[in-house]
Amino acid sequence: MSRYDVFIIGGGPIGLACGIAAQKANLNYIIVEKGCLVNSLYNYPVNMTFFSTSERLEIGNVPFMSLNPKPKRAEALEYYRRVAKDKQLNIHLFEKIESVQRIDEKTYEIRTNKQNYISTNIIVATGFYDIPQLLHVPGEDLPKVKHYYDDPHYYAFQKVIVVGASNSSVDAALETWRKGAEVTMVIRKDTIGKSVKYWVKPDIENRIKEGSIKAYFNSNITAIHEHAVDIQTPDGMVTLENDFVLALTGYHPDFNLLKSLHITLSEDEKQCPLYDGETMETNQRGIYLAGVVCGGFDTHKLFIENSRVHAEKIIDDIKKKI
Repeated sequence: MSRYDVFIIGGGPIGLACGIAAQKANLNYIIVEKGCLVNSLYNYPVNMTFFSTSERLEIGNVPFMSLNPKPKRAEALEYYRRVAKDKQLNIHLFEKIESVQRIDEKTYEIRTNKQNYISTNIIVATGFYDIPQLLHVPGEDLPKVKHYYDDPHYYAFQKVIVVGASNSSVDAALETWRKGAEVTMVIRKDTIGKSVKYWVKPDIENRIKEGSIKAYFNSNITAIHEHAVDIQTPDGMVTLENDFVLALTGYHPDFNLLKSLHITLSEDEKQCPLYDGETMETNQRGIYLAGVVCGGFDTHKLFIENSRVHAEKIIDDIKKKI
C-alpha cells in the first residue's frame, strides 16, 4: 500500500497548485482525480471566456500566455496540461475515491476504485462543478433537460428554454440564439445577474429589450413535458412549446464526500464547511480544504485567482507539523 505525506483529492487548477507546493517542500504527495486533467474546466462550454485575465490564473510561477485579453477554455486546458507536464506532477487520472478511514490519530487510509493509499494529510480540492442544483419539478429527468451546456450548434433551429441569469445561462442564451435557436429565458429574480461579465451584460439586456430573446422575470418552471414547459409568471401560468431545457441553475460541492470525512458544515442554507482561514485545516486533524469547495453553496466568492494562496497556506502548516 502506497504511503504519502499529502494525498490531494482533485486534479483541477487548485489541486495542481497544492501538488506543486508539496513538491517544492519535498513532501511525498499524490494527486488523484476522478476524471481527466482539470476535469471541471474540460466540461466548461467550448467557447467559454474566463472572467479573469491569464496572469490571475497562473500557478507554480509558470507564465500563462494568451492571445486574448481574457483567456478561453481551450487556452486554459493547454496551459494546465503544460504545467502538469513541466512540473512532472504525480497525478492519477480517472480514479475515483470510494472511502476514507482514519487508522490512527495521524494516519488515513484512502480507498479508490483502483488501489489503496496511506497518507498523513488529505487536501480536498474538488471544486463545485460536478453536482448541479436541481429544479425539483416534474419532468426534470427527461432527456431534453440538460444541466450542462457545451456547444451551441446542437441547439440550432430548436425551441430552447434557458433557466437562470448567471454567466453560464447568459452565454448559453446568446450563443444558441446566434445559431438560430428560438430562446426563452426563465429567471427567478427581476433582473439579469449582477455578476454577469461586464462585456456580455449589455448584449443580453439589449437582446431581451428588442425581443430577440424572450425573458420571463420573477418566474419559475413548474413542470416539464415532452414537448412543452409550464412556467409560473407574475401574470399567471404560461405553457410554451419546447425542444430543450438548459437548466443552468448552478452547482455545488460534493457534500456527501465532506460529510463522509466528518467535516462540520454550517447549519444554514449555505452549508459552508468549517476550516481555519489561516491554515485551511478543517475540524478533522490533517484534513484540509482548498479552492471553491470552501464556499459550500456560496460558490461565487472563490475562484482560481483568489484560491491559489490556499496551496501555500496548507503546505506551510503541514511542514510545521513534520
